[in-house]
Amino acid sequence: MLATACGGDDGDGGAPPGPPPAPALKLSTVSSLPDYVTGDDALVRLEVPAGVSGTPVVMLDKSDVSRAFAKIGDRTWQGLVSGMALGKNTLRAQVGDATATLEVTNYPITGPMISGPHQKPFLCTTTTFGRLGGGTLDGPFGEHCSTNTRVDYFYRNKSGGNSRWNTPTVYPTDMATITIDEGKPTERTVPYLVRLETGTINRGIYQSAMLHDPLNDGEIGPNKRSKAWNGKLMYPLGGGCQGGWYTQGATFGTLIVDEWMKQGYAAVTSTLNIFGSNCNDLLSSETVAMTKERFIEAYGVPVYTIGTGGSGGAYQSFQTSDNYPGLFDGIIVNMVFPDVTSATLFKVFDSRLLNNYFNRAGGLPYSDEKKKAISGYLQVGNIANMSGSAGRLDPVVSFPAGFQESLKYHPVNNPGGSRATVYDHTVNVYGKDSRGFALRPIDNVGVQYGLKALNDGAITVEEFLDLNANIGGLDVDLKPTAARTTGDIDAIRRAYQSGRITHGGGGLASTAILEHRDYFDNAVNGDIHNKIHSYSVRERLKAANGHFDNHVMLGPGPVGDNLLQLMDQWLMGVVGDASDQPRSRKVVSHKPAGLADACWDSGGNKIVEPSTAYGDGRCNQLYPAGITPRLVAGAPLADNIVKCQLKAVDPADYKVTLNAGQLERLRQIFPGGVCDWSKPGVEQQPLKGTWLSFGPSPRNLVFDITRP
Repeated sequence: MLATACGGDDGDGGAPPGPPPAPALKLSTVSSLPDYVTGDDALVRLEVPAGVSGTPVVMLDKSDVSRAFAKIGDRTWQGLVSGMALGKNTLRAQVGDATATLEVTNYPITGPMISGPHQKPFLCTTTTFGRLGGGTLDGPFGEHCSTNTRVDYFYRNKSGGNSRWNTPTVYPTDMATITIDEGKPTERTVPYLVRLETGTINRGIYQSAMLHDPLNDGEIGPNKRSKAWNGKLMYPLGGGCQGGWYTQGATFGTLIVDEWMKQGYAAVTSTLNIFGSNCNDLLSSETVAMTKERFIEAYGVPVYTIGTGGSGGAYQSFQTSDNYPGLFDGIIVNMVFPDVTSATLFKVFDSRLLNNYFNRAGGLPYSDEKKKAISGYLQVGNIANMSGSAGRLDPVVSFPAGFQESLKYHPVNNPGGSRATVYDHTVNVYGKDSRGFALRPIDNVGVQYGLKALNDGAITVEEFLDLNANIGGLDVDLKPTAARTTGDIDAIRRAYQSGRITHGGGGLASTAILEHRDYFDNAVNGDIHNKIHSYSVRERLKAANGHFDNHVMLGPGPVGDNLLQLMDQWLMGVVGDASDQPRSRKVVSHKPAGLADACWDSGGNKIVEPSTAYGDGRCNQLYPAGITPRLVAGAPLADNIVKCQLKAVDPADYKVTLNAGQLERLRQIFPGGVCDWSKPGVEQQPLKGTWLSFGPSPRNLVFDITRP
């Protein structure tokens, strides 16, 4: 966002022409968008046009902050402006007669900013955070679990491990060195010393890591970078979900990743970007924005930022990219799902229903082959496995370690207690019912379970009818009900509007996407990471943008390509493109030559061919994809319809002949009709916009749970 001064006459032809207007300055925040500043400070850039000279005078409201600015280019000044009040602040800059004004809005470093009221209760984990090489954090201070920011140094020892640098006045004798940009004009050898910063932001514990030699570089900052940093940033995002609420979070994996450090990358993340601690993509995206802001204020603007992770990390990569563009330039993902709310939760919900049905007393017997046909899974064990994963929808199953028993929900003993579900963790989006329980964007009214199995001749008409007559639904406590589950319309609407169900037409349209496609469909005991979800992502990209040319899948198999190097080549092409083409076109046009879908066989041979959900290609022969119960029921591959529109039962939809009695029974099972998957879902709609808010920010506000 840039603010410029305006000038000129009022258009009165009778007045003599005045002097030309002064050229406009450009004033912007580069650490965040100006509407979303946190922590009382912002890195501000001032660009001075040709013909204007002088030293800038910059005011923050009535305070002169000019001394914060330094010249970083021929006509560019930059400074870390601190001392902002909570709420609205006004920056004014003047160089000669040229002026600019910029309004910024500042929020507390403890949050929230756009994710709505903080969840309570909340477990502090600063005393158990372990990624400090034996060091400890102080605190926690106050209700937001804060700690004082600390900086530690570690070095890579010659045995290949990381050691704490306890005396940062002399190099350790067993310290390794590292060569950056080997073979390039910028090649240099530096000590393998890592600066590790740890603190709290938005109630999460964050860390950043980068190569820095304080004995050679001295102090570093946004205007004086570490000589070993290549200017590029990795943002790892962690997996999980079940139990990911009511906690500051557990220790995450080390940021001192040899592959990253050897190439000069910096890295940053937070406990709230680990879905096992926080299964809420909105809160995760807010945390990414605030944590990256802190990184930029401390070290400068990255050339680009890569979000990366698998499973829950893939959720975050896709949803942050689509809903909050600008935070990630490219993403490297594996164990892919399109989002939390749709494909995954549909699958575990339906699997719980199927598991209940197949194991009910006095029920019809089904062979394993018939169970696989009804579920869509390649392994029958995945039904029970996915039923277990539905625990994330059960309010009493999955609490973080250390959560007080007296605070937990119980339908009889403590009906006002804390509920351990994905929906209740995202209540700021979905809203509450009269009991205070989160509304749920989940529905199976009209869903014809086993439809494909019937049409393929894998099950009989009587089995199909019995299945749909008795499968029922699940109530708000995940207890079986005879009636199907009816989704809450307000929750469904906001899930679509706000990107809780990934749309694909927001920031993802201009994001480079590299997927390392794993393969778990053949796991005998089941696995949640099914191959089919990658194609749901592609279907959404295609529907939103007309193509998925910015998404490349490498795998399954022993992938032989270096995804980070490919992504670097891709993004540097985009960075170097100064044309006025839209970024989405730049991303597609700068995809590296020869980068295309491929899999590898067990011998390591690369097979280059389009990756498809179905078909007879060699990769599909080696690594066939199962589907899900909802896709067996006829849902589209995009797997993004929460609540289907209904139509009357039509005999033409069935490849087997149903007699009059069977058709009548089917109409009794579905009195309101069956799903019409050819139509959009109820309340299905595109994103309402990007950078949407659920409070306290009033900008792009979708819903405020404090004022329902």
